[in-house]
Amino acid sequence: MARTLQDVKKMIEDNGICMVDFKLTDIDGRWRHLSIPAERLTETTMELGIGFDASNYGYAPIESSDMVFIPVLDSAVIDRYAKVPTLSMIGDVCIIDLPKNRPFDQYPRNVAIRALEYMKETGVADQMIIGPEYEFYLFDEVKYNTDYFDMFTSIHTSQAAFASGAEDNNNGYQLLPGAGYHNSLPTDIRNDLRSRMCMAMAEWGIDVKYHHPEVGGSGQMEIEVELGDMLKLADDTMSAKYVIKNEAVQDGITATFMPKPLAQEAGSGMHVHMHLFKDGQPVFYDKDGYAQLSKEAHYFMGGLLSHARSLCAITNPSTNSYKRLVPGFEAPVTIGYAMSNRSAVIRIPAYAKTPETKRFELRNPDATCNPYLAYAAILMAGLDGIKNKIDPHEKGWGPYDFNLYTLSEEEKKKIAGLPSTLNEALDALEADHDYLLAGGVFPERLLTQLVGRCRKAASAINKLPHPMEFAMYYDL
Repeated sequence: MARTLQDVKKMIEDNGICMVDFKLTDIDGRWRHLSIPAERLTETTMELGIGFDASNYGYAPIESSDMVFIPVLDSAVIDRYAKVPTLSMIGDVCIIDLPKNRPFDQYPRNVAIRALEYMKETGVADQMIIGPEYEFYLFDEVKYNTDYFDMFTSIHTSQAAFASGAEDNNNGYQLLPGAGYHNSLPTDIRNDLRSRMCMAMAEWGIDVKYHHPEVGGSGQMEIEVELGDMLKLADDTMSAKYVIKNEAVQDGITATFMPKPLAQEAGSGMHVHMHLFKDGQPVFYDKDGYAQLSKEAHYFMGGLLSHARSLCAITNPSTNSYKRLVPGFEAPVTIGYAMSNRSAVIRIPAYAKTPETKRFELRNPDATCNPYLAYAAILMAGLDGIKNKIDPHEKGWGPYDFNLYTLSEEEKKKIAGLPSTLNEALDALEADHDYLLAGGVFPERLLTQLVGRCRKAASAINKLPHPMEFAMYYDL
């Protein structure tokens, strides 16, 4: 049942709440926040919103940067990480206008809402169900410096093999690189912390499926959540990252969703499972289709694969993303689909057999993306595939029911690959983005702003000397 303002006010009174904290999403997918005294949450707040200057959030310039934030009452949750009793809420951003405010089309949550509206307008489906997998690393300590004369990174985690010679807090139970998957206690030193993370996520309304150590032996973890409505899961992705980071800090360590924090360890992705429903019935199921997937499901996959390179600019928007998308670490690098093949960009889980669970997952995204924009872009690519009946088999994208990593170099050249750098992905997005503009879902000025910000970041990093360059070239 949807909450009313009176429900939230009772929640404030029953829990002795002093402050209400509003969390807003910037263009990069970071939460920003502002707080008001709890007694100032009124009907006027819900009608007129709370004014703020949006010019610092990274969006393209508009007529006026003065905007308002409208709280989403259903998102109200007690923020356990604030010492002063605080209620946390997310919400939507509107442009101040007459006779009433209108949604700001560049705000990521509004983009996701519009994508779902467009889906319904096409008649293909009325609900998109997704399920992201959250992979991340837990480190005891991280140091880095970017001074022009002194650049370095230094990572310490007592779980890793490289900590076996440490003098302090060393119990001798370390893991080699790539040996972390489902390891048990005592080598799984973060089991209780992950359990606390999951319990905290439940308080934020996130339905956890399970948690476990991941492949990376130097502290990689995974928490997987139950599938749900796309907009809620986008909200939940922001909340999950917030909870995981703050629980780690409370334990005296640090969590990172960087796709590739360690060169010789597995990277962290955010695989996205997905399927569509219409009138409560699964759109993607056909008992006689390949992997029991319907024609619509194949066309949806065709759209994803057709636009895979440009999608990467939104689903993998950091330079570090492309240090993960390399062969040999279970990350997809080739454009294709298959049944239970983890080397393909799209994997169809064999264990999902019933009509209601039949789905596939896109394996290249990572958690440096803005989830609202990433999930909306995935939906738009898939809908474009259905609209244009893009058959992935006819296009030569599979099914690849074999390990793509074992192909000969000659065979690999015949298969299209994902971009190897962020700039390649941005080039692809500039050349291929009309599918995102359909239905007015993605404003072109938002895409222009995203490309500009990412190119600026890539340029800054490309200009920096790298320690490996000293090792390779210093003596020449």
